[in-house]
Amino acid sequence: MASPKKYSGNEIQVLEGLEPVRKRPGMYIGGTGKDGYHHLLWELVDNSIDEAINGHATKVEVTLHKDGKSATVEDNGRGIPIDMMSKYKKTALEVVFTTLHSGGKFDRGKSYAVSGGLHGVGSAVVNALSSELVVQVKRDGERHEMKFARGEVTAKFKTLGNARGSGTLVKFRPDDEVFGGKLSFDPELIAERLETKSYLHHGLEMIFIDETAEGGPATHRYLHEKGIAEWLPALITQRGKPQVPAGGAVFYFEKRDDDAKLGVELALAWTEATDELIKSHVNSVPTPDGGTHDKGLRDAVLKAVRNYISTHGLDPKGVTLTAEDIREGVVAILSTYVHDPQFQSQTKNRLNNPEVAAQVEALVRPALENYLNGNPNWAQAVVARAIIAARAREASRAAAQQVTRKSAVSHRLNLPGKLADCASTDPEESELFIVEGDSAGGSAKQGRDRRTQAILPLRGKVLNAEQANAQKLLSNKELQDIVSALGCGMGEQLDLGKLRYGKIFLLMDADADGHHISTLLLTFFFRHMKKLIDAGHIYLAQPPLYRIDLGKETYWALDDLHKERLIKQHQKGNARPSITRFKGLGEMNPETLKMTTLAPRTRAALRVRVPSGEELATDNVISELMGKDVAARFKLITDNAHEIDELDV
Repeated sequence: MASPKKYSGNEIQVLEGLEPVRKRPGMYIGGTGKDGYHHLLWELVDNSIDEAINGHATKVEVTLHKDGKSATVEDNGRGIPIDMMSKYKKTALEVVFTTLHSGGKFDRGKSYAVSGGLHGVGSAVVNALSSELVVQVKRDGERHEMKFARGEVTAKFKTLGNARGSGTLVKFRPDDEVFGGKLSFDPELIAERLETKSYLHHGLEMIFIDETAEGGPATHRYLHEKGIAEWLPALITQRGKPQVPAGGAVFYFEKRDDDAKLGVELALAWTEATDELIKSHVNSVPTPDGGTHDKGLRDAVLKAVRNYISTHGLDPKGVTLTAEDIREGVVAILSTYVHDPQFQSQTKNRLNNPEVAAQVEALVRPALENYLNGNPNWAQAVVARAIIAARAREASRAAAQQVTRKSAVSHRLNLPGKLADCASTDPEESELFIVEGDSAGGSAKQGRDRRTQAILPLRGKVLNAEQANAQKLLSNKELQDIVSALGCGMGEQLDLGKLRYGKIFLLMDADADGHHISTLLLTFFFRHMKKLIDAGHIYLAQPPLYRIDLGKETYWALDDLHKERLIKQHQKGNARPSITRFKGLGEMNPETLKMTTLAPRTRAALRVRVPSGEELATDNVISELMGKDVAARFKLITDNAHEIDELDV
């Protein structure tokens, strides 16, 4: 038996300077994927916004350069200090960018009252993970500059000349050695983030210059004087669920508690959505995983509504209101300012300060309760909405105990809100048409047999299940709606005995986009609901692409080849055919769609099946068509390019 390897002090490593950041970047930015790549930019933007939060800046400008991989962040704040630090024999500017845990945000109340940065690692981390970084500072009438690369100084501090005003400019490029070279910045993501920041800070101008835009640089300016009170109605409109009551008011609240060193700004409303959405922030940093400030708001909403119900004797009979019933449909934007925030990690996704929950509740609850009492129509609509949610929840539970298949009485019984269900509860005669787009869905709803045919419209193209992980699949709304409508579960838990429809039709436009959506759905079914294919439940509907009128006869063609074949077969003499091409299902009137595609006696449809012994070949085809490896797809296209006479783009 070999003797164990000697373990001595020689095996102990000490990582100095910024070496730990490059060795373990995930500890500081969460990972080296897209999120980590953009996190470098967010760190610099948050530093500039900290100047604005504390009253020293009014403008932050972000430029995405033409290469898509480098960016500049500039503000008109005070400018990073440039004086020599005797302890380190370096300028403060150099210390900030080369030393972890350095900055002016540790001693609250001096340089910064509140800030998003708190560990003093942001600027140094960006420097450590950038292949090049340039800092320019305007202070006291002069412009100064330093250059860095991978945490090291490459050009010493120097004065460039005279300058007006003050501020800081940082240009950087994330290091391909760390991030792999394939990543670049996402302009849409940057624009969304900057607009969010402008909502959170009244009067702060956010400018985004996108040099990657087609046609040349595009400049976007974001300035929202009403802040989150202006953001909430836009967010509600975006979600597509109306307010309760219709056109109802927004509860807006802003207050600072100097004793608790806490500031709270809140915009809140109820909607007809069946979930709740709270976008929370701490010192302007988004906290997608919530935290104690989020909990404080939820507790405040619950207690305020319950107190209103109790005070006005509105307790419902025969049903118990839960916290979920009361908060169902809430859409809120919460912005808190905490003097000493304790985040779960450097990525700041969750606030952990235990005292903040009670502090937020103490500020929000009485204000919301007063608003409810002062707006009785609004308050009673909120209470009525909660009671309806409670009754729907209990009805759902009772129905689940009695039958597996739920009828279409209410979309609240865990069915998608946009599902137009059929009246029949017998899976043997029930059919579901998954339809491309709301317009086509409208025509299908009018042309269907309401007793046996259900319609589920999809918005846009669904997620590519071949490339998405389980977390993304479970969070995708369109795929969630499909699984929910079918009722049989997915993956290993799929139970055909709970299937609500015996036939499931994929009804898409008869064009390239429609074929792509069908392929995406078939990929999802093959990978995660294959039992449906094996049992013969999946069909491809065959809507026509052309209507051909020859004399008194009408023919329907599925594609160009079919069109030419029909004309050749039925044209007589010199009679000229009248041909109509449908741009999409939405262009068909309901009667045409019914006759050609929906009605069982006159429609054409293809049952999807995998021939015995062809499972592996099918698996390989899906991997090549839909997988991440583009080489296989490229070979497939080039090998078969000679068969393509005309490409529909």
